[in-house]
Amino acid sequence: MTSHKRKTGRRRAVIGGLSALGITGAAIVTSSLLAPAGAAGAVAAWPEAKGDKPVATTIEVSGTYDGKLKRFHGTGELGSDGQDESQKPVFVLKDGAVLKNVILGTPAADGVHCLGSCTLQNVWWENVGEDAATFKGTSASSVYAVYGGGAKSASDKVFQFNGAGKLVVTKFQVSDFGKLVRSCGNCKKQYARTILINDVDVTAPGKSIVGVNANYGDTATLRNIRIHGDAKQKIKPCTRFTGNDTGKEPKEIGTGPDGTTCRYAAGDLSYD
Repeated sequence: MTSHKRKTGRRRAVIGGLSALGITGAAIVTSSLLAPAGAAGAVAAWPEAKGDKPVATTIEVSGTYDGKLKRFHGTGELGSDGQDESQKPVFVLKDGAVLKNVILGTPAADGVHCLGSCTLQNVWWENVGEDAATFKGTSASSVYAVYGGGAKSASDKVFQFNGAGKLVVTKFQVSDFGKLVRSCGNCKKQYARTILINDVDVTAPGKSIVGVNANYGDTATLRNIRIHGDAKQKIKPCTRFTGNDTGKEPKEIGTGPDGTTCRYAAGDLSYD
C-alpha cells in the first residue's frame, strides 16, 4: 500500500471540481493516471493492462492501494463471474480506503466491497461479475466516490448501493449493462440514499442508469450524461421503485424526472 507525491496544481483543480459535487476530506484523491470521460461522440479509450495478477483470496485495503494498472482476476473461490449473491469480492476496502489504477479482468467475482467511505479512482471492470462494486457503509455521513474508470458487460448491476450515505460517480464510462447504479430495493436494513452521477458516458445496450427507492427518501441527480447508440432512447435515465426490507422484488412505480426523487432535466442528457 503506497502513496505518492502529486503536482499541487493538478490536485487543487480536481479537488475543486469534486468538492462542488459534495465530495470532501479523505474521499478526494487525485492521480495523473485518471482517464476522464470523453466529449459527446468520443468516449475515452480503455487503458492497456501492465501485467496480470491472479487473486485467490480477497485483498483487504486500508489507506491507499495502487494497482499500477495491473489486471486482477479471481482464481479458486474467487474464480466466478456469475450472478451468485454469495460470492466474495476481489477487494474489500475499509472505511476511508482508496483503490486506484486497477483493472479487474475475468473472472471478477463480486468485484469491490466498500465497508465505509471509499474512493475508487481509475478502476476498470472488463467483464463485471455479480456486481462491479458494492457500497455497504452504515453511516449517513459516508461518501463513496467513483472517479474515472469504466465498466463493460454487466448483465445486471454495475454499482450496488446497499448502505447509507452518498455515492458520487463522475468521469466514468459504462457499456453493455443492466443498471449503472441501483439503490438496494430489498435489503434487510434500508436507508435514505443520495446518488449523484455527473460527466458520464453511457453506451447501449443498457436498461437503466439509476434505480432508487422513492419511499425511503432516495434522491438521484443526473448531470452531463452522454448516451451513445440509443437513438430510440430505450435506456431509462432514472427509475423509481417502492423498496422493502423483506427481500421481495421491489415494485417499479415510475420513470423520468419528478423534481424530488429523480432530479434532472432534458438538457442534462445528450444522445448521439
